[in-house]
Amino acid sequence: MTPNVKKIQNDNRNYDYSSGYSEIRREYSLISELIIPNSKVIDLGCGNGTLLHLLKEEKQIDETGIEISESGLNICNKKKLNVVKHNIDSILPFKDNYFDYSICNVTIQMVMFPEILLSEMKRISKYQILSFPNFAYYKNRLDMLLNGRMPRPMLFDYKWHNTGHIHQFSFNDLFDLLNEIGGLKVKETSFAKTNSAAKNFLIQTFPNLFMAIPIFYLEKVS
Repeated sequence: MTPNVKKIQNDNRNYDYSSGYSEIRREYSLISELIIPNSKVIDLGCGNGTLLHLLKEEKQIDETGIEISESGLNICNKKKLNVVKHNIDSILPFKDNYFDYSICNVTIQMVMFPEILLSEMKRISKYQILSFPNFAYYKNRLDMLLNGRMPRPMLFDYKWHNTGHIHQFSFNDLFDLLNEIGGLKVKETSFAKTNSAAKNFLIQTFPNLFMAIPIFYLEKVS
């Protein structure tokens, strides 16, 4: 007998972009600054194509996107973006060094095999731009300490059982993974600046504690 389970409306695992929601997020401008105009760029897990479309307009990139959501693919097609359906944490259908840049923006924590995703980004591009929610962010630590439950600040208003964030990890954890994979050099880490010089100083000095969404700019060295 199939259990009678109430359908969860607000479910981060559905990858449903049919509402047409399009947000220019704070990290988009930082990512755009890293891209040289007229480059070949792939956005892995591009969603509804908002970032890819922005880069196409601002940097005149030769764009490619990868997405698994049918609604995301449909919206990208309406925007006339070159986007194909494929799992991003598997062997990608592109030759070695085919792209100048590969981007994975706040998505690596949502795939089953993040190590494969990162290895494939290294294989197909010279530069890699990676951002993610830092689970060691101080608000998460306090929420866990005081409430003894899955921290809510990094769940983006979802709950532990209906979020697509299946791999929670920290700034330091990513360095460990980069060392395991090898051949990638961190050129730069950045974050969306605040209006407070003191806060920005703390974020830069203690990134694993105060950097909510770090952006790693990587370069393949072997």
